[in-house]
Amino acid sequence: MPHPTLAWPLDALRTQLAPLLPGVAVEVVAGIDSTNSELMRRARAGRTAPTLLVAELQTAGRGRLGRGWQSGDGERGGALAFSLGLPLVPCDWSGLSLAVGLAVAESLHPDIRLKWPNDLWWQGRKLAGILVETAGTGQPGTGRYAVIGIGVNIAPLPGEGFATPPAWLQELLPGIDAPATLARIAAPLVQTVRGFEQGGFAPLAERFAARDLLAGQAVRLSDGTEGVAQGVGPGGELRVHTPAGLREVHSAEVSVRPQAPQGGG
Repeated sequence: MPHPTLAWPLDALRTQLAPLLPGVAVEVVAGIDSTNSELMRRARAGRTAPTLLVAELQTAGRGRLGRGWQSGDGERGGALAFSLGLPLVPCDWSGLSLAVGLAVAESLHPDIRLKWPNDLWWQGRKLAGILVETAGTGQPGTGRYAVIGIGVNIAPLPGEGFATPPAWLQELLPGIDAPATLARIAAPLVQTVRGFEQGGFAPLAERFAARDLLAGQAVRLSDGTEGVAQGVGPGGELRVHTPAGLREVHSAEVSVRPQAPQGGG
């Protein structure tokens, strides 16, 4: 079966993004190991210009905690995979992945929920994931080069055995494709990241709370601690009420899972 032809709105994207991110390059590649890996390689080589890099296929997509990220069905267009790279000088980096998730969710559909710290869910299934990495710019006073990777399932994923059951955007928005999804996300994402650079996560906390998947839910942390999620704080920290009291979880290296309900009868 031939690969579908994807019509990426490159000129429109450049026009939308240039006022928000002067000098931004918008690139689409047919295939790559990982858009995040590529922009990190460039940053380490001293190439830190603002870049939006899209891959029609990823062969080694990465998620948080070193996990692989499987999205799409192995065909072009089955998923949207892209990374935004740009120099950032925020007062506080805390909560950046939450801000990114909020921007993506708000640009796509009101029913999408946010699972701390970096996943988008719909009806109990994972729709999209985010991976934020940084590298030094090599230039004093210029902050760090942030690479924000986003993967959104567009079409159904075949197979079984997923750690988290997948959702796909065409369930919510029938007929949408990867280029149209990127067109909805790109400008709001850059606007949100620029706003985060100036004001941090606190101004976004109320909007995040409206989509917070974990709030009020029993959760288990990766160290075995159990409790009830109580929303997020102004720095993006997850608040969990535990038997030992309120615990604030700051590290994205802590895995949080909703507890399975206890069966009965």
